[in-house]
Amino acid sequence: MYKVFVNDKPLFLTNKVSKETDFQLFLLETVDIEQLIVKMFNNKIKKAFLYYPDEKEILKKVKEKIPVKKAGGGLVYNAEGKVLFIFRNGKWDLPKGGVEKGEENEAAALREVEEETGVTNLMLKEKLQKTYHVFYRNGKYRLKITHWYKMTTNFVGTPIPQENEGIEKVAWLDKQEIQEALKNSYENIKLLFEPNLDNHSEY
Repeated sequence: MYKVFVNDKPLFLTNKVSKETDFQLFLLETVDIEQLIVKMFNNKIKKAFLYYPDEKEILKKVKEKIPVKKAGGGLVYNAEGKVLFIFRNGKWDLPKGGVEKGEENEAAALREVEEETGVTNLMLKEKLQKTYHVFYRNGKYRLKITHWYKMTTNFVGTPIPQENEGIEKVAWLDKQEIQEALKNSYENIKLLFEPNLDNHSEY
């Protein structure tokens, strides 16, 4: 099952029908996906399931109905075990950005972290889960698939927010501060911390 966020509300892509009653179920084959997205953006639908019998094909089918934009981002730890956050559009977020034509996902993630925060000496450690969310730009809804990577750095300077990307500040946050920041963050960012908060030795 995939979890796609539309205006921070979950749209589950599933090949199973459960007996829950607090959601609306749509058939992927016949749904007007744009109409569904509009309703979720307008808070008319809080949670929805898109059903398709073949789980391996489900994401491919969604991609046929909505344009996809790939992005790369980093969950970056410094030598003190703090995590690099950016503050943009009134919310705490992690540095990420679009993958350029011909660019590898890993390279895009490293480049975007450095551009958005000014932090250098980044080392890729491991691939984390992908996140999925729908955004609206230039009159079209698009599905953003972000490839996340755990990174470390021995950077000791002052991070510099990329102001022309709307980033107001960059901060290294400790475990306690992360818990607070996640209260004012995005659902797909919270997903990255669910398996990490207790398992990572950096803390």
